[in-house]
Amino acid sequence: MTNIVPAVGEAAPDFTLPSTSGSAVALSALRGKNVLLAFFPLAFTSTCTKELCDMRDEWDEFATDDLVVVPISVDSTPTLKEFKAKYTFRSDFLSDFRRDVARLYGVLLEDRFYANRAYFLIDKAGILRWVHVEENPSQKRSNAELLEQINALRSEQAA
Repeated sequence: MTNIVPAVGEAAPDFTLPSTSGSAVALSALRGKNVLLAFFPLAFTSTCTKELCDMRDEWDEFATDDLVVVPISVDSTPTLKEFKAKYTFRSDFLSDFRRDVARLYGVLLEDRFYANRAYFLIDKAGILRWVHVEENPSQKRSNAELLEQINALRSEQAA
């Protein structure tokens, strides 16, 4: 079965996942804010750690009044709590331990049983506005590229 990635212009598929905050987070509960879903393969691996530490270092550029960053991996919630604490991340992480959301978004690498690195920028109405799935999970987008997409969406909304 081929994973189908939702397309720009479609409604973002809703889901609810456990969070490192201790409560479950539903995507639909974040309506009214822009959302950046950031799927990453595995906590504590080199590229994932670098990607999320880069985001952490420029956190105030990402997490603003109108944007929520939602990192998601197939790691268990306790593993993600450890990862968050070790690197002092300011965001909570969602655990897709059963891989349901990675499948829903078409980014599960079935042969490796973890999600590919992928980004889904969702507007305040829940519509996908930008999607990028890495060809190789060891690659990542730069903060500059992510922020360019986020700022373009903000500019559109302000117009």
